[in-house]
Amino acid sequence: MRPPLSRRPANPPQHGPRHNQFIQSQKVRVIDEKGENLGVMYTEEAIEQAAEVGLDLVEVSPNADPPVAKFLDVGKFKYEAQKKANAARKSQKTQDVKEIKMRPNIDDHDYDVKMKKVFQFIEDGDKVKVTLRFRGRELSHRELGMDLLQRVQDDTQETAKVEARPKMEGRQMLMVLAPK
Repeated sequence: MRPPLSRRPANPPQHGPRHNQFIQSQKVRVIDEKGENLGVMYTEEAIEQAAEVGLDLVEVSPNADPPVAKFLDVGKFKYEAQKKANAARKSQKTQDVKEIKMRPNIDDHDYDVKMKKVFQFIEDGDKVKVTLRFRGRELSHRELGMDLLQRVQDDTQETAKVEARPKMEGRQMLMVLAPK
């Protein structure tokens, strides 16, 4: 023998707006398919009116008092919401940290090439970590490294700000630049 059918469906929607029988409020403020406010009415009555038009009653503002519900096609509503979320995620720019490595006794042309890359990264909206690597006896001349990083800082002053001041970490001196 089968159990009697209940009026409420067994599994409520996991994500997305509540609709039809899943709306928990007794009364809702109803907006029809044309966008006209029909006023506050009982949820059951609103569901029947939506069904007559061939649409679902979808809760669009559950935190209002009373909750606001519209006559919509719930599948189309979910699809549009997902499309909007995907578009927002697609247009979002993540900020990466790019690294430029140099040596304290870098030549002018090599420095210029590295700085072109630094400007390109900053223009793209990325942070730049400038790493200065010391080898052998260079470690005893840290002032050369500080001078070089100061030169980088001066050259990028108009387009970038120093997020992390130059500091030593073992045999490396680091500085982080961020776009203004």
